[in-house]
Amino acid sequence: MRGTMLWVLLLFAMLCGRVSVAVGDEADQDFLNSRDLPKSAEQLRLASARAQAHDSAGKGPVGSRPSAKSHFGLLNYGVLASYLACNLGVGWYLAKRQKNTNDFFRCGQRIPWWAAGIALCGTQLSTLTFMAIPAKTYATDWTYILVNAAIPLVAPIVVYCYLPFFRRLDVTTAYEYLEKRFNLAVRLFGSATFVLLQTSRMAIVLFLPSLALSVVSDLNLYMCILGMGLLSTLYTLMGGAEAVTWTEVLQAVILFGSAILTLVLIAHGVSGGFRTLFATALADGKFHFTNWSWDFTVASVWVVLLGNLFAQLIPYTTDQAVIQRYLSTPDEKQAGQAIWTNALITVPASLMFFGIGTALYGFYKEHPQLLNPGLQMDAIFPWYIVSQMPPGVSGLVIAGLFAAGQSGTQSSVATAIVTDFHRRFHQDLGEERLLLLARMWTVILGFVGMGAAALIATFSIQSLWDVFLAVVGLFGGGLAGIFALGIFTQRAHGVGALIGGFTSALVLFVVQRFTPLHFFLYAPVGILSCFLIGYLASRIIPSEAQNLKGLTIYHMSSPRKAGHGNSVWVERLES
Repeated sequence: MRGTMLWVLLLFAMLCGRVSVAVGDEADQDFLNSRDLPKSAEQLRLASARAQAHDSAGKGPVGSRPSAKSHFGLLNYGVLASYLACNLGVGWYLAKRQKNTNDFFRCGQRIPWWAAGIALCGTQLSTLTFMAIPAKTYATDWTYILVNAAIPLVAPIVVYCYLPFFRRLDVTTAYEYLEKRFNLAVRLFGSATFVLLQTSRMAIVLFLPSLALSVVSDLNLYMCILGMGLLSTLYTLMGGAEAVTWTEVLQAVILFGSAILTLVLIAHGVSGGFRTLFATALADGKFHFTNWSWDFTVASVWVVLLGNLFAQLIPYTTDQAVIQRYLSTPDEKQAGQAIWTNALITVPASLMFFGIGTALYGFYKEHPQLLNPGLQMDAIFPWYIVSQMPPGVSGLVIAGLFAAGQSGTQSSVATAIVTDFHRRFHQDLGEERLLLLARMWTVILGFVGMGAAALIATFSIQSLWDVFLAVVGLFGGGLAGIFALGIFTQRAHGVGALIGGFTSALVLFVVQRFTPLHFFLYAPVGILSCFLIGYLASRIIPSEAQNLKGLTIYHMSSPRKAGHGNSVWVERLES
């Protein structure tokens, strides 16, 4: 039966085949393309081309010229297969715990804070990030290190201003809060925006890393897409959000472990080790990270910090995939600890991934003949992995890339579809039927992601997909603005919130198309325009009075611990 299913899926892949607001994976593409290749990296590419031309003329050492692709090898395949088997084992082990939608969607609220914190970090990482940061620092410098500095700054805002509402209202999706605070239409707007954005994102998350891996190795593009997509679908189908959480913990460990291992191997491959790498980077200005210009069209300190302070608010306050981790812990206190854990992890993680790019620059400056001059910049890290790392080790690091490429998005999207649509409009559905629907949507979404990625690979429609992502992404900042309207104002109502959300998308579209503003500032534009326009519209348009107890920061409820980690909360008027 399993063999038949695999062949059916393979046939499906073959039949199917042969982005925005500056956040998430779409931003990673802007991240790579936002600056021209600097002089130092361009000189390195030319040096590589000269070295290979020298070798081709018979004047260089035999075998020094790299081939277009590197053989992956049986040992690497074995390591990769072992990792995939571990993920499936996690899903199989946790399958027996999935008795109802609380288990399948919120992990039965039994995830410890430290695991939820690591999973939060894993949720935010993707293969695009894993490749984009080293590629960017290889080509430029450390200017963008300040991007992740915004995460610790956002953490207290999320913990003290947003988390209490998600936990004390006992919601399954973040968008339930929007109906309680505004109305049903706002809830559906928020949930539909999330579903569309994340479903389309799945295709890109599968396609781009698969393409990079297939370009530099003998791994087949469609098998990469199928492997990552099928794996995440199967373990999510079996173990629900709990399997996603624990596999994200495993993924984060592999990612960070492979990053450390990579740094050690790169240093071992140059004369003088870390000292040489540091001296080379320092001499070539690779550690430069401050630009104090007041020009809002360049990546100055103010632009990077201000832009990403708002940009990080979008996933941490509106993204069900992230908020699902807040809801999986036993109580609010542990959810807060998880958010702080994630914020602290980002500091050494950022240093590692930025360090890899800088180390790669030093390595290929000393060994330009080993660099493929025709290689696209975002494939520089995968190229090093498959061409320079010893067998087994490269398999482990490729497993790290696969880990980041695996998307637990099916779980969060299925949660939103079942909770905000099926359960909301069919309240007579029992737990058994809802759980069946959740599993059904998990499979459908997995096939949609794999099929769309295969279509992009076959028909070169990535540009069309980018347009779709950009259009849907226009509403990301507005959604964050709507949540802020609900929490920080008492006058805002549902009609005003919707006006703010749609108008902010139009404002952001105009800013993107007709101004030179740096893309990091798109998030502040989207959030602030929604907040201001939505508030003004609410003041102008009359509405009925609403009971706001427990729904705004001025009417926040106070939690009181009860048995088994449950929360009982007492209303306290703070206006």
